Amino acid sequence: MGTFSPLSFNSKRNAYAIILLFGIVSLFGDMIYEGARSVAGPYLYILGGSAFVVAFVAGFGEFIGYGLRLVSGYVADATHHYWALTFLGYGMLLAVPVLALAGSWEIAAFLYIIERMGKGIRAPARDAILSNVTVSVGRGWGFAIHEVMDQVGAIAGPLIFSAVFLTQGDYRGGFVLLLLPFLLMMTALYITRMKAPAPREIEIASGMDGKDLSSRALVPYGLFTALTMVGFAVFPLIAFHYSSSGIVPYGQIPLFYAIAMGADAVVALLAGRLYDRHGLIVLGVAPVLSIAIPFFAFATSYPSALLAAILWGAVMGIQETILRAAVADYTAVSKRGMAYGIFNTIYGASWFAGSLFLGWAYEISIPLVIGFMAVMQCIALPVFFHARNVMEKGAEKTGV
Repeated sequence: MGTFSPLSFNSKRNAYAIILLFGIVSLFGDMIYEGARSVAGPYLYILGGSAFVVAFVAGFGEFIGYGLRLVSGYVADATHHYWALTFLGYGMLLAVPVLALAGSWEIAAFLYIIERMGKGIRAPARDAILSNVTVSVGRGWGFAIHEVMDQVGAIAGPLIFSAVFLTQGDYRGGFVLLLLPFLLMMTALYITRMKAPAPREIEIASGMDGKDLSSRALVPYGLFTALTMVGFAVFPLIAFHYSSSGIVPYGQIPLFYAIAMGADAVVALLAGRLYDRHGLIVLGVAPVLSIAIPFFAFATSYPSALLAAILWGAVMGIQETILRAAVADYTAVSKRGMAYGIFNTIYGASWFAGSLFLGWAYEISIPLVIGFMAVMQCIALPVFFHARNVMEKGAEKTGV
């Protein structure tokens, strides 16, 4: 696990070109939706939403976005229309600039959920394409490069909102500005499609198809994913705590999210390289770091809030890189879209369930929030080690 055979210089050069092009697409995409997500908590609060509303919108958005991946992943594998689903999903990001017109929290919530639905439609197909291309450079490293470019946009988006809020005292101008990166994103996506019209053929031609583990062997991995995400707070809830408690000024909340995304980018590169060298064990760092997050995120000091943002971003960097790379490494190319759909559904449904509980618990007792998050990560850790052993033994039996 975690090793790959050397391919020709040209194949690697072409792979890097496609990864970078897709990275540009994701850079603009993240600039749009991460910018919007960085102010979701405060924006819904300003429009009249409560802590439960913020948690529900964030959690349900993630749930429906990840739930759709089960369907879109199946459709992608069944039809091989990976690019069509990718274009459709990215096109739905147009909902974000429209948020500037929202006059109530209900309308804003609907648009936030539409944006998440778009990600649910595009994600399995996009990740399947990337898994085909990254085979020649190492999947951990390839997904890490993509994740870093994601985070360049994820940093830029919140900074746009910080600048707009500091100059105008309102978030609406930031949503309007995001129309330009939307147009640039769709142009870059078209160029990427022209560069790699048949991505599956790249992996098939390499002779390095992923391992084909049985569904039973992947069950513990799904259980670990569920446990760790149930105990992982969505950033809008953390940002709601920052704003409602007065720990962090409104204008700085997007900046804190940008810092989290910067930590995500740095850690993603390190995690990706380590994954290619040492395998799935690197993912075990995520629940360890996650145990500490609630103690800092829901404290009452500015330095604690800053540290929480950094840790939150670091965990996201590990998850976004290794979870995607591992799914590709342990499933055959013919089942890749469906595999991404299944695990992303587990990921999102668990995050939604946890978000609902945490939003409810926040209005009752902050210590309850902290205790629940920490306990769930403590339970997830031994499950991870069991999952790793089962998956690696299953991979050995395949003889691949």
